Amino acid sequence: MRARPRYGTMFTMGKKSKMHEEDKDLEGEMFLTGRHQEIPSKPADEFKHTTLAAGAVLWRGDPSDPSSIEVACIHRPHYDDWSLAKGKVDPGESLVTTAVREIKEETGYDIRLGKLLGKTIYPIKGSTKVVYYWTGEVTGGEFEANGEVDEIRWLSIKEAKDLMSYDLDRQVLAKAEKRFGVPATARILYVRHARAHDREKWSGDDNLRPLDKKGRRQSEMLVPMLAPFHPDRIYSAVPDRCQSTVAPLADELNLPVEVDRRFGDDAWLEDMVGAQKALMDVVNQGGVSVVCAQGDVIPHMLAWLSATGRLPIDGEIKSKKGSVWVLSFNDGRLTGADYLPSALPAR
Repeated sequence: MRARPRYGTMFTMGKKSKMHEEDKDLEGEMFLTGRHQEIPSKPADEFKHTTLAAGAVLWRGDPSDPSSIEVACIHRPHYDDWSLAKGKVDPGESLVTTAVREIKEETGYDIRLGKLLGKTIYPIKGSTKVVYYWTGEVTGGEFEANGEVDEIRWLSIKEAKDLMSYDLDRQVLAKAEKRFGVPATARILYVRHARAHDREKWSGDDNLRPLDKKGRRQSEMLVPMLAPFHPDRIYSAVPDRCQSTVAPLADELNLPVEVDRRFGDDAWLEDMVGAQKALMDVVNQGGVSVVCAQGDVIPHMLAWLSATGRLPIDGEIKSKKGSVWVLSFNDGRLTGADYLPSALPAR
């Protein structure tokens, strides 16, 4: 039996079938509250008929000076409206992959993904459309008018809110504005290793226990999910399953994998302070780093970061195999945490 939606919105099929993209403010809902965001493990199953989409608030400017930041407003000739760049998930994609692809197709821009802002939900043509939004810093590319977008205007957030056709998009911009007010000086992509062969069936050194078939697929799919964050460096705990999880990403980005036992479970049990220092040393380097660790240390480390930072994380701290926590820091203190449960296709 399919679970009921996690949220309060319940749309009747009669209303859904009559709703269109330009009607999204009529019965839409926003889930944009909080700097701790999580994507469900099966986002396509959140509603009985779910249409998944993803996009971003495209921005440019100096992150240390929020007043300099401009955001992109796109004009869609089909709807004659002003909105944010987004698009539907294609088969085989994660939500992150969709966001980056759709932005490139609609605007021509290359981006560095940042904070997950949350999602908007509204009925459309017999389904419930769920759109996830990130912040996306423009790093290159050039806009050319096309069939989906014929004009882009770069505006301050205040000006962009005034131009937007939909209140849902204005609320996404308001959430982005808050995030720009406390810019990330460092990000950690905190990865739990992909699935490995069963411990009970492995008689050798546990550090040598390899990824299984699903785990190898997870490691390959992590490449298009993590590369858009533009990692500067990659770290791994000692076990082969950790190193193998980030090996495809390292090959793609031509980055070395620095192996450090302090990122593993054993180090946490033996020297908690040393393990905490190892992660904070990475944070203090700034930029974006990937750290691949194990299932016991990750929840404990996040609880410690939460307790010593500026972001309460209530309830269970999840850490599925192959999952990623995108952790944002401002001057060494945790300010944002986004849980991406899987790099495998969202639908």
